[in-house]
Amino acid sequence: MSQLEAFLKRWIEAGLVDAFTAERIRAFEARQEESQGRLRWPVVIAIAFGCVMLGAGVLLFVAAHWDDLSPSQRFTVVLVMVALFHLAGALLSDRFPLLTVGLHGIGTVALGAGILLAGQIFNMAEHWPAGLLLWTVGALLGWLILRDWVQVTLLALLAPVWLYGEWQVRAADYYHRGESVAAAGGFLLAVTYFSSVTTSDHGPARRALRWIGAVCFVPLAVITMFTANQEVRADWRPRPAPPVMPIATWVLAWVIALGAPLAIAWWLRRRAAIYNACAGIWILGLALISRIQDPEVNPWVYLWCLIASTGMIAWGVTEARRERINMGMACFFLTILAFYFSNFLDKLGRSSALISTGLLFLLGGWYLEKARRRLVARIAEGGR
Repeated sequence: MSQLEAFLKRWIEAGLVDAFTAERIRAFEARQEESQGRLRWPVVIAIAFGCVMLGAGVLLFVAAHWDDLSPSQRFTVVLVMVALFHLAGALLSDRFPLLTVGLHGIGTVALGAGILLAGQIFNMAEHWPAGLLLWTVGALLGWLILRDWVQVTLLALLAPVWLYGEWQVRAADYYHRGESVAAAGGFLLAVTYFSSVTTSDHGPARRALRWIGAVCFVPLAVITMFTANQEVRADWRPRPAPPVMPIATWVLAWVIALGAPLAIAWWLRRRAAIYNACAGIWILGLALISRIQDPEVNPWVYLWCLIASTGMIAWGVTEARRERINMGMACFFLTILAFYFSNFLDKLGRSSALISTGLLFLLGGWYLEKARRRLVARIAEGGR
């Protein structure tokens, strides 16, 4: 539909069709896409499960006979395993595009297995993040050539994992391992992925990034809070032999952790990335506030999270995105729930605790759902 919209705009400007005809074309194609989408879901599920089972079966077969193969046979099996799926996908590209996407995805996954197996064959374990780098480069080449959402998903997952591995190797010799830097950078990257879908661009690749960001959003927020506090606790213990990380290295790590997700956000959203920059400032503040006191008993952490939840809701209303409103509402309720369990539940009796918890779930869930529906209805009335 996004490609059709671009064509219709060009045709209207050229005078080939009028606005009324363009609207009829949009309505017709929307009905066709909706009917095809309903019929295609069983096929998509079947292909997804089939590709996963096929890839797992091949890897299991290779693993079962791995000890019986010579080094040359092992390397040949690795090459064939990587090339076979991509070749099958290329042969079926005109006949069955959905299956082609799945086979190319298995081929890229097999590439990672091949890299790790090749490292095992030749005993190359000196710098293990290099294998992740090669796998990331393979996913990047797959995306540049194929331009499908599976390659984007693999690239979006592999690139931060490789950067995390490099950071762990660099920070292993220092007293502080820099876990808070990695957690904050991953959290901001999750926000970037979650906000990648816009009104003008909502293709399958961006929807895949949105799902990655939605799944990782809350866990990375919690990890960011507690890793920052654990580093402060470590300062009170006697220091072992490893030295303290230099200030320049620490600052550079924070610049990369916050700058790389913001650069991706600008590439995806252009001027609208200003909201992602605000999220980066909030994440940096979360790490600083969490260092002051244990996040479970620090009231400023809960207030800071409530501000973020309200900001996420406002962000969703501003850009007419329902998933951000839903995420903001969910984070708001989780913050209230965490504050209740950490500060009030242990001060009540057993029956009082059960009654108050039930009321919190019922009344809080009812009110938040009512507010969420009101905001979503406002977006629908605005025609976005």
